[in-house]
Amino acid sequence: MARMSGGDALVATLVEHGVTVGFTVPGESFLAVLEGLRRARNRIRLVNARHEGSAAFAAEAYGKIAGRPAAVFVSRGPGATNAAIGIHTAMQDSTPLLLFVGDVPRRVQDREAFQGVDYRRFFGAIAKAVIQPFGPEDVAEATARAWRTATSGRPGPVVVVLPEDVTEAEFDGGTIPRPPRRIPAVSAPDAVAAAAAAIAAARLPVVVFGEMVGNERAHAELIGFLDRAGAPAVAAFRRQDCLPSAHPAYAGHLGLTREPYIRALWAEADLVVSVGSRLDDMTTEEFTFVRPDQTVVLLHPDPAVAAAAGVDIHLSGDLAPTLEALAAAMPPPPAARLARRDQVHAAEAAHAGFDQRPAIGAVDMVKVIAAVAGAVPADAMIATDAGTFGSWVYRHYPWRRPLTQVAPEVGAMGAGVPGAIGAALARPDAAVVAFVGDGGFLMTGSELATAVEEGIPVKVVLCDNQAYASILIHQHRRYGAEAYHGVRVRSPDFATLARGYGAAAWTVRETAEFEPAFRAALAHDGPALVHVLTDLRDGSANGPLAR
Repeated sequence: MARMSGGDALVATLVEHGVTVGFTVPGESFLAVLEGLRRARNRIRLVNARHEGSAAFAAEAYGKIAGRPAAVFVSRGPGATNAAIGIHTAMQDSTPLLLFVGDVPRRVQDREAFQGVDYRRFFGAIAKAVIQPFGPEDVAEATARAWRTATSGRPGPVVVVLPEDVTEAEFDGGTIPRPPRRIPAVSAPDAVAAAAAAIAAARLPVVVFGEMVGNERAHAELIGFLDRAGAPAVAAFRRQDCLPSAHPAYAGHLGLTREPYIRALWAEADLVVSVGSRLDDMTTEEFTFVRPDQTVVLLHPDPAVAAAAGVDIHLSGDLAPTLEALAAAMPPPPAARLARRDQVHAAEAAHAGFDQRPAIGAVDMVKVIAAVAGAVPADAMIATDAGTFGSWVYRHYPWRRPLTQVAPEVGAMGAGVPGAIGAALARPDAAVVAFVGDGGFLMTGSELATAVEEGIPVKVVLCDNQAYASILIHQHRRYGAEAYHGVRVRSPDFATLARGYGAAAWTVRETAEFEPAFRAALAHDGPALVHVLTDLRDGSANGPLAR
């Protein structure tokens, strides 16, 4: 039997489980893993990031779009802690991700060795699991267990701690575990019958659709269920691509604000059907939006989610067969319900339309979104960083195809550019546009150099108002315009910076300049950036700071 190192066993297990993409900032604590990846470079594409947080952001976006985990390889201590932001993102977004941390040798663990960290304590609250093999012969099983944990039930990130001596030691190679054959689970018939009866009897049910629709690729079944139920449906926080905006059931987005027509709809609703959403605090306004007098039906595989949400009926099977069973068990919707659904959809379409108030500044972000929507194909992926510029995307961009929204629920700044790179690697045939702010780009915009090096043609729309505008708006509302403090930033010439990274770049100072610049960026065969100078007074899509 051929001998192999622990690093070889890890890489062989990843290949066996279909992992084809990895991200890293290399470190000396996992050289044996890097050697295994070098030998398997025709099976696993390894992308060198400029920061471990960016590597994890990219892997999270990849997992969201591909539906399977990417691997992230970082060194101990600083490398692992830098990556934590992406682990937190993957956990709150229910995204499968594998993080491998090269650690200190076993003999000096738990002694505060150089760059040593207790990873179970550090990652325990923000990862599904933290696993450590105890010898080289354990690495393959630990890696396979990490993959199963990351992809089962509610997906999420798993951290594997790899002591340096474990990956470098050799052993008589054993069998590399294979991924399990997964059989779709169907919810219990009595639960389906109870849910169908409750939906049919409701005066006005409202559907909230969320992350598990994308994770389980249940988009067609969601549409079939909505057509049968005749109920209006709202997107959970940043999950708008689960249902086309043009579908008659689409009733808007449960984002940072609630429009009057959504509040009116919710006030009428006597039953809430959560399809794949964990009913997180952003979706539910800090868990206050769902009322005690509303019956709650939850379709979600995780019983812990059902317990936390306090639901009345829990269907724990896979979404696709459960939605099909529900649709088959329900009678046609009453005419009054359909009429109310259509009324809400019309209100949402008017709210999302491009005919809105004029901007205060020289660049109208509504027209920017209209230009992007008109220029990109329907299957283009839109990545958003954290910032007020995103409000125009969430309000006005028409979502037309599944798996096109790359918007971390956790709201971490810096996710935009690396997220676009990860999404592009998951679907290399699709266009990818990242909307970022000046603050977020200054955190991880150096990954544009990664995109240039790797030949990944992401397009970046950088909205620059020279402020941490989300926080400035909060200060303005609470304390007034004289209270701005700690929120102004001085921007560099971002177009020049992008060209320095090797990307093409344009600067936009007026609305009319945007569309030709953006179309030129799309036509460019490599990474490109459009630097848009926006006016801070315009605030967000929800209203200006001043007139």
